[in-house]
Amino acid sequence: MTEAKVSLKRTLIGKVVSDKRSKTVTVLIERRVKHELYGKIVGKSSKYHAHDEKGEFKMGDVIEITESKPISKTKNWVATRLVEKAAAV
Repeated sequence: MTEAKVSLKRTLIGKVVSDKRSKTVTVLIERRVKHELYGKIVGKSSKYHAHDEKGEFKMGDVIEITESKPISKTKNWVATRLVEKAAAV
């Protein structure tokens, strides 16, 4: 009996907003939540630094990032796969 191992690590999908640093991409995660008091749907966003060993992800790409052990002071995520390539200008 072989079962697929379910990963307990969190994964998020977001847009690469910076690829200037070596082996690191900055990923913007946008989510829509209901305001606690007023009930209006508002957009919230967070930026995460993700490890990109080969430097394969470029600005504008939509990628998936996975939680990992701390890699540096600000990096706790690893870029795992490309979801959508950035549109050519």
